Amino acid sequence: MDKNTVWALILSLLVMVGAFFVNIKFIKPRQDAARQQQQIELAQKEAEQKKKVEEANKQVSTLPSENKEETITPASETDLTITTDKVKVLFSQKGGDIVSYQLLEHFDKDTGKGVQMADNISEFNRAFALSFGDSSGVMLNEMFNVKKEGPNDIGFYRTYDIKDSSGVSHKYLIGKHYSFKENEYVFKFDVTVKPLDGARELDVNGAAYTIRTSPQIGPHFDRKKNRNEVREILEFYNNKRFSKDIQGKTYDRPFEWAGVGGKYFAILIKPQNVENISSVVKTSAAVENGYGNSQIFLTRLPLKNGISTDEFYVYIGPRSENELIKYNLADKNKWGILNAKFNQALKTTGVFSLVEMLLKWALEKIHIFIHNWGLAIIALTVILKIILFPLSKKSAMGTLKMQEIQPKMQAIQAKYRDNPQKLNEETAKLYKESGYNPVSGCLPMILQMFILFALYNVFNNYFEFRGASFIKGWIDDLSEGEYIWSWKREIPLLSSFSQNKLRLLPIIYTLSQLVTGKITQYGGAGTAQSQSQMKFMMYGMPILFFFILYNVPSGLLIYWIVSNVLQMVQQLLINSYMKKKRLELVTDKPVLDKNTLKFKGGKKKTR
Repeated sequence: MDKNTVWALILSLLVMVGAFFVNIKFIKPRQDAARQQQQIELAQKEAEQKKKVEEANKQVSTLPSENKEETITPASETDLTITTDKVKVLFSQKGGDIVSYQLLEHFDKDTGKGVQMADNISEFNRAFALSFGDSSGVMLNEMFNVKKEGPNDIGFYRTYDIKDSSGVSHKYLIGKHYSFKENEYVFKFDVTVKPLDGARELDVNGAAYTIRTSPQIGPHFDRKKNRNEVREILEFYNNKRFSKDIQGKTYDRPFEWAGVGGKYFAILIKPQNVENISSVVKTSAAVENGYGNSQIFLTRLPLKNGISTDEFYVYIGPRSENELIKYNLADKNKWGILNAKFNQALKTTGVFSLVEMLLKWALEKIHIFIHNWGLAIIALTVILKIILFPLSKKSAMGTLKMQEIQPKMQAIQAKYRDNPQKLNEETAKLYKESGYNPVSGCLPMILQMFILFALYNVFNNYFEFRGASFIKGWIDDLSEGEYIWSWKREIPLLSSFSQNKLRLLPIIYTLSQLVTGKITQYGGAGTAQSQSQMKFMMYGMPILFFFILYNVPSGLLIYWIVSNVLQMVQQLLINSYMKKKRLELVTDKPVLDKNTLKFKGGKKKTR
């Protein structure tokens, strides 16, 4: 390696280390301070909003009915629990809300139980709670009557006196009903509003009522420890999905369903009559109990025609295509739901979605025979390399052809340096005559980059990789970074980068990339400048990618390591083939005899 390349590598490392230091020492503290200030301002805004609501409620009050005949019978926890083969749900008699929602088939290693989809529940914020009016209204927190209508059906009801803007009080029966089915992640949620004294409308500050999702969904969301995790608002309308990180903003757009999505789990709400629901969706990221919420609020438009029962189909479960796609065909789910398009909630890169779909399909087909997702990744990598080998070989031959015509190319460049148009014409002519296609060398690289970007999204979001073990005791979860040692003490700079874990796969990847680069570089030749650039790419890029890929899912690194090993084998074969071709070129060159005329300085000389 020449001196310039060494200095370039040293400077690159210094820049990377300096960037990490600046980020941790200066940028990150400012971002944390700004985030804390934002939470303080958000809390102040919510406090101000509560005051406004309290003032408004003096004129438009939502009070429990004074009907003495209505008695509230306390219910036991057993009566407030519904368990199916998929979920275990615990309700609160206060408000008839959900306070626990466990997914029984999906394990949370932090709690040792099923993934909790009703997380960060508090006294004044529960899942599927109601408030009269829009999202600024106060959550109903009174005791409701309970009616258990079967093992998988439960209802809650009570009467309320609601004063309108004129101060006239009206009685309303408010009912909430939940229906579950075995082997289903969807439940049916009905909200009934029944005027009891002749009133035919319910309009509190421009809305009838608002429902809310769970304050937070599991597993526990810590952006600092898992930068690949997300909490985003999801909306679907007219075959288009809208998603955005939840930051406490309000969105106004039509939707067919809306919800909250994490990396692997989601809550999706599909109103049966979406025309009755406001297009305005509020999101909340308020901090409660020291934990940030990820919550949305859906508002029912004013009730104008007496009794109303609004039906909602609610999906709470894995963000998995195998489960979500069931609701596109009525005979695939027990509710008979048709064309819900819940599978649009899947996280894709858009432009690479077709490649992702093909890769998932191939992985699933391979997994049928292998029954190990890690081995399926290896098998897929081998198949992809075999498919791309002819292109890689053609690219190598293009490099050889370019070396062959390099002298003629340099002569053309020298002759037409002041005539770009003629230079382009003669260059194209030379390429055509020699059979060289400059684009052919880029095609394998472009295809591999497409596959790599698609695989990154697949490995980062493919639900089946969650908790999938490859090598027990080491690579126990293909969706996360593996590690061979961890420590608790915070080490400046290092802890932020490594998350206090020593990972082996990134090291193996870097070594394999360096060896692959060395072999690839040995197989080619070029100018001194191009050789210097190749050396920098060979040594600098693997080191840079070591930092970039240190915390990525282990499945992606397995793919890349196996790909590098196979690339080494392929390149050795290609190098051997190219060496043979070079020898043939040298052998096929015509030998000039002693009587051949020689030209020097423009004068003809004979012996």
